[in-house]
Amino acid sequence: MRTPQFQLPLHRLFPRYFHPRRPLFSPIGIDKPSINTQIRTIKSIGKTQGRLIILVQAQDGQVIVVESSQDRLSSSLFAHRSVRIFFVAGYKLLQDIDTKHYEVVVISPRNYFVFTPLLASTSVGTLEFRCITEPVRRYLSNVKFYQAYADSVDWLTNTIHCTSNLERKRDKFAIEFDNLVIAVGANSNTFGIPGVGDHALFLKDISDARRIRQRVIECFEHASQPGVTDEEIFGALHFVVVGGGPTGIEFSAELHDFIVEDMARLYPQLMAKTRMTVYDVAPEILGSFDVGLREYAAKKFTRKGIRIKTKRRVLEVKERTLVIKGEKEVSYGLLVWATGLSDNPFTRAVGDRIMKDQSAKRLLTDHYLQVLDKDTGAPIENVYALGDCATIKDYDLPATAQVANQKAVYLRKLINKLGRDPLAEVKPFKFFNMGR
Repeated sequence: MRTPQFQLPLHRLFPRYFHPRRPLFSPIGIDKPSINTQIRTIKSIGKTQGRLIILVQAQDGQVIVVESSQDRLSSSLFAHRSVRIFFVAGYKLLQDIDTKHYEVVVISPRNYFVFTPLLASTSVGTLEFRCITEPVRRYLSNVKFYQAYADSVDWLTNTIHCTSNLERKRDKFAIEFDNLVIAVGANSNTFGIPGVGDHALFLKDISDARRIRQRVIECFEHASQPGVTDEEIFGALHFVVVGGGPTGIEFSAELHDFIVEDMARLYPQLMAKTRMTVYDVAPEILGSFDVGLREYAAKKFTRKGIRIKTKRRVLEVKERTLVIKGEKEVSYGLLVWATGLSDNPFTRAVGDRIMKDQSAKRLLTDHYLQVLDKDTGAPIENVYALGDCATIKDYDLPATAQVANQKAVYLRKLINKLGRDPLAEVKPFKFFNMGR
């Protein structure tokens, strides 16, 4: 029997964009003696431009897929847009990187790339989890990979201090670099609101999608138990999303489709007591998009019974209740937090040397994607940053996959060109808006 298409891996789903030309697993593993060597020179590793380290840490990709359907809410929201597929910084940068002139090393706490916008689909079963992941080692011929967290950088010795993400030992090691690319992404922004980290669910990794799927089923099972009061049922079947941006809206649409198409067949007696609400502090949802799309999404949600409550400020998240300014506590069964991005521990750690933007969340670079010195404002030679963790000074661009994709392609070409000729003339990065 032929495997259904939605269960195929990404290189089978999108053959135009995925070209797996290398084996799934590389024979190169962690070689402790080599990474702890005290004496290392460019000549000793046999590469004319030394060691290039690429740090990939948080979110790594975005794929926008618009499927044709007459009644699926998640599909129809963006049905009038043309279909484009974008990839991210770390993933796109690794493709066709020059391994002839550089000793390329990739450091990441996970050994796979995740295409985060499709997490909403996996959380409700539209796609299987393995459909939105790609092994890092698939593209690592002649490239070393270490599954570890990058903790800090010693700028005097050009050394990165890392902590292994394997088993429970959490071994620490250090590795020197001649060229460094920072593409560590960003974390979810909780704004310091009490209880968010303890009680809310996020949508950043496969593990998050699994927890969401499990929690949705638990809510319906709990409401089906004998002796449960109507108040408890209404609370358990209230699905809340905080954040009216693209992630929150897309997930809300996917969850709605899952409830009305799948869960309704299993729990028909509970459909009348099921509610969905989207909270956002902004005046409108999808504030970064054009007015037409904002109004279209709002009308679709209202028609489908999804309540949109804007200008609401969350003060605290408790277990199964949400505290909102000026309102009484709201009971919920599932709370998904999708309110934007914040810096991660590594970008905070390098903030003592690298200049940041006004929000102190993203690293600042010049137009050649080189990070800027915090004290002098001058570019730090051979240290680059891109993706959600960085922005160009006086040329601020949104933290979208389209921007990350173009920066990664530009930086890969720049690195490869300088590898062949260190004195080659290069042009600054320029973003070409291909639409949303």
